Amino acid sequence: MSRGSSLVLLAVFGAGVFLAGLELMITAVALPAIVTDLADWTQLRKASWVVQAYLLVYVVTMPLAGRLSDLWGARRLLLGALAVFIVGSALCGAARNLDQLIAARLVQALGGGALVPIATAAASHLYQGHARPRALGVVGALTFLGMAAGPFLGAAILDTVYVDAALARAGVGGALVDLLAPSWRWVFYVNVPIGIVALLLGWAASSGWDTPRRTGRVDVSGGTVFTIALAAALVGVTLVGLEGGGLLGIPPAALVTGLLIVAFLATLVTIVLGLRSDDPYLDPRLFRSGVFSAAVLVSLLTGYAFATAIIGGAVFVDRVLYGGPDLQRLALGSLAGATAIGALVSGFAVRLLSLRLVTLVGLAASGASLVAMSQWATGTSIEAVAITLAVFGLGFGLTVTPRSTAAVEAVGRRAFGVASATVTVARMIGMAVGLAVLTAYGSTTIERLYDQVYATPEAYKQFIPAELQDRPLRDGLVVEALETWAAGEGARIMVGIFLVAAVLSAAAVPPALAMGQRTAEHPDPAGEHRRGGPLETDGTDDAEPTLAL
Repeated sequence: MSRGSSLVLLAVFGAGVFLAGLELMITAVALPAIVTDLADWTQLRKASWVVQAYLLVYVVTMPLAGRLSDLWGARRLLLGALAVFIVGSALCGAARNLDQLIAARLVQALGGGALVPIATAAASHLYQGHARPRALGVVGALTFLGMAAGPFLGAAILDTVYVDAALARAGVGGALVDLLAPSWRWVFYVNVPIGIVALLLGWAASSGWDTPRRTGRVDVSGGTVFTIALAAALVGVTLVGLEGGGLLGIPPAALVTGLLIVAFLATLVTIVLGLRSDDPYLDPRLFRSGVFSAAVLVSLLTGYAFATAIIGGAVFVDRVLYGGPDLQRLALGSLAGATAIGALVSGFAVRLLSLRLVTLVGLAASGASLVAMSQWATGTSIEAVAITLAVFGLGFGLTVTPRSTAAVEAVGRRAFGVASATVTVARMIGMAVGLAVLTAYGSTTIERLYDQVYATPEAYKQFIPAELQDRPLRDGLVVEALETWAAGEGARIMVGIFLVAAVLSAAAVPPALAMGQRTAEHPDPAGEHRRGGPLETDGTDDAEPTLAL
């Protein structure tokens, strides 16, 4: 493969993972507009599955895609995943109700979840030796840039795209308006033209190239049981704090307990099936490697922290500072840019420093930032918020390449796909759990505050200054006073959320220490990498020459 084709293909990998990551978070910003248009706020827990359904299928798809990339080669899978993602995005934009949107998100996630492990494994095969960490750094940077840029781009679309007004001025109405408006539909439609361009470039650039294949089978039973485990866990956590009659006549506490028991038992079954299979869905035997286990655990814990920083930062700006799209773009744009920079820098840093040291520096920066976030209050400036989020993003980004490199090199070339998928699955599970916790906590808190304010016709007066207590609830000054009270409550609530994430970041330090001192530039003990000139091979019989990045 020529240098130009290899770089184009790397760009396609990056575009695919960027779009997949983008859709993880861009919908979080659009969710209020979606709920207002397709439902109402009494359906908040159901509406949260617009995000959680994507995460669920995304996570479940990744090990399958990683396994298939090892068995069938990455080229066809990559192009197929892009096509499915494009179709799913178009269906999401055209959805007429919540049920249709959630179903379309399942299709979209099927493509998006496959893109990340396939692109990571393909980049690991395409670039070797000291070029591999830099290639993985590019893929990792664009993955996290997509996730962090999701809220930023979502706010921009909602603030600037007014298709309905443009169509009205043009005298266009009817079905076309329903298809293109309101503006939240464009957080999905934006993927379609970008995805088509990436699909065409990938098809042309990869002509005559593919990754090595090996024999094996797909563990459908293991994947099914794992899906049950994850779905039960996410639904159970999301329903924590639910009051009333519960679902299907089952009391909420009993329902949550039952779902979590199912999740635990299904997880055990997944492990047993994995140990009994030669080609398991998730291979528990990989965890015999201490380095691989450490990389996966770091990925899991930092994934929770990443979701907390993004969603927590967005909620703080929106609900505590009452910031509009401009402030959202400043705060979350800082996080997006810094995350990408950190991931790119980590790809170069591991050539000079150990995987362990680069990871520890990143954990220190992100953990300290989360502690600083716990100090945010109603008087915190947007500039301070943006700087803190940027430091977190930089630290988180620094952990990207070390854990990916440690994982894939710990298991060897024949399992690049499943290794990269497992590390990414761990991160996404951490994010999914983080989002489920925030959803449950947020829904429960909203219900509690609502009940406090509207418990009786006079209940609101205990939350406003005495001089306003003779005014009605809908009075402008009363509304402003209640918003000030709610902002203070919101800031206090966020303290615990950020501190929990900080503790989990600190818990990632011991596994980070187990990732080893070796720099990525030096050959591993098995002699997998051999340094050459501009072209390098990995020294195996089936190795193809690949251009150093």
